Amino acid sequence: MSFEKQLQVMGLALPPLPKPVANYVPGLEVGGFLYISGQGPRNSDGKFIQGIVGENLTVAEAYQHARQTGLFLLSVAKYQLGSLDQIKQIVKLTAFVRCGPDFMDQPQVANGVSDLLGEVFGEQGKHARSAVGVAALPGGMCFEAELILKTN
Repeated sequence: MSFEKQLQVMGLALPPLPKPVANYVPGLEVGGFLYISGQGPRNSDGKFIQGIVGENLTVAEAYQHARQTGLFLLSVAKYQLGSLDQIKQIVKLTAFVRCGPDFMDQPQVANGVSDLLGEVFGEQGKHARSAVGVAALPGGMCFEAELILKTN
């Protein structure tokens, strides 16, 4: 089954391609790898979902925002590659969680993206990962992630 068909079976659709908010490209293919720039969760108006995890957002809410961010990452991948079926392997996910200094559950938030990738890509979705807590993110967003993919 194609990866895009798997998304449909899961009842998920890729959101519109987000436009960069500064001087960069959403993704860049180099040497058989696709590097996807940082993406974050957005509301229906296209604005970043803001908040601080552990203060005004729960881990469960942030997990869902991270999962939505995974769909934005895949939207960039489809735009760059023409099809998600060009993805050979998810290689590396870097996740940034906006939180206070005493918050220690960054991995549980980042699982929102990791779980989505595993559900869509199976074995090819297994990846290396970093989950980092930060004091601020662009636009006040609560979560940001970037992705490296091996392409066909």
